[in-house]
Amino acid sequence: MLFMSTENSSDQLFNNSVKILTDLIAFKTISGEDNSSLINYCDKILKKLGATSFKTFDDEKKRVNLFATLKAKHSSEKKPIILSGHTDVVPVSKGWSTDPFVATIKNDKLFGRGACDMKGFIACTLAFAPIYAKANLDRDIHFSYTFDEETACIGAPILIEELKKRGIKDGICIIGEPTSMKIIDAHKGCYEYTTYFEGLAGHSSAPHKGVSAVEYASRYVNKLIELREELKKRAPKDSIFDPPHSTLSIGGIFGGIAHNVIADKCHVNWETRPVVKEDGVFLNLELDKYADEILLPDMKKVFPNSSIRKNIIGEVVGFDRDEKSNACELVSNLTGDNTREVVSFGTEAGLFQEIGISTVVCGPGSIEQAHKIDEFIVLNELKKCLNLLEGIKNISIVS
Repeated sequence: MLFMSTENSSDQLFNNSVKILTDLIAFKTISGEDNSSLINYCDKILKKLGATSFKTFDDEKKRVNLFATLKAKHSSEKKPIILSGHTDVVPVSKGWSTDPFVATIKNDKLFGRGACDMKGFIACTLAFAPIYAKANLDRDIHFSYTFDEETACIGAPILIEELKKRGIKDGICIIGEPTSMKIIDAHKGCYEYTTYFEGLAGHSSAPHKGVSAVEYASRYVNKLIELREELKKRAPKDSIFDPPHSTLSIGGIFGGIAHNVIADKCHVNWETRPVVKEDGVFLNLELDKYADEILLPDMKKVFPNSSIRKNIIGEVVGFDRDEKSNACELVSNLTGDNTREVVSFGTEAGLFQEIGISTVVCGPGSIEQAHKIDEFIVLNELKKCLNLLEGIKNISIVS
């Protein structure tokens, strides 16, 4: 276990992280909504410390990614380190015992939406940034804050494209998702879709004169369930995941307006979590073939303008285990924990890994508290994260 250096007050550093986390929670950065105020808050802190930065945006310029850099004061061959976190949080359900957007400390826990997933990590990186800024760094330290990770990682690919344009394709990335500071080195992909069906409305007493979008959507769902069984048969023999095969889930079917009206519109929300990319390709090919060659021609016999349209919400690549991962080795050396685990939830890790950046998922807080009523982070988790950031400073300065 690392200890905070005596030159910086550990209590002051911890208090700063709590203060910043309190500020971050107050920004209602629910996925799909404007996060620019939070990004500007982060950018202001980092720029005051001398960081350079750039932003990337969604089409409406309301949702923003930030990538900021504290440059090394001395050149070396050490790989730059990227500290990465997403700024969005999931919506709030009823039943909270506190205001979800007001940080509340009780019994050594800090409550608030995003406290652990994952504003706690962002707060720690911002609290530690002044120390990096004053240190004689011999490698660059990057701060990467993205939007809409919770909705199929919509923001990160936009940032990744900009990194590629700027030639930032090397380094070590730490994704600070809540892992109780354990090293996570693999997870499945996450592909999310909505499939829309449009038929012909009519009176239920004459079903042959209409095209029920609900009925064809139901047949589509039955095909999904059939293909789910095929995915089980495709499980790799050496799979490290539980369950070992790619999964498929139907999130909802929405359509129809009344008992006695043939539904002209319906849509199906569904997702798959492939163990390997090939499973995602197989699933989509089989499903598209069924829709185009079986369902749609049948619909068009009655109503030529019938349609089936699959909308890609997001296709997040998986995070593959790398036995020689520089990122995992770095975190292991700093924490003294050589264990590596896999998780069932998705992250942005595979996107960084895909462009050649060695990546690890490791951050404060437990995923068991994420997305729940009364989300919290144990305060001691923030201290553990600050210790890791201290370790990064110690190996990144000229002695």
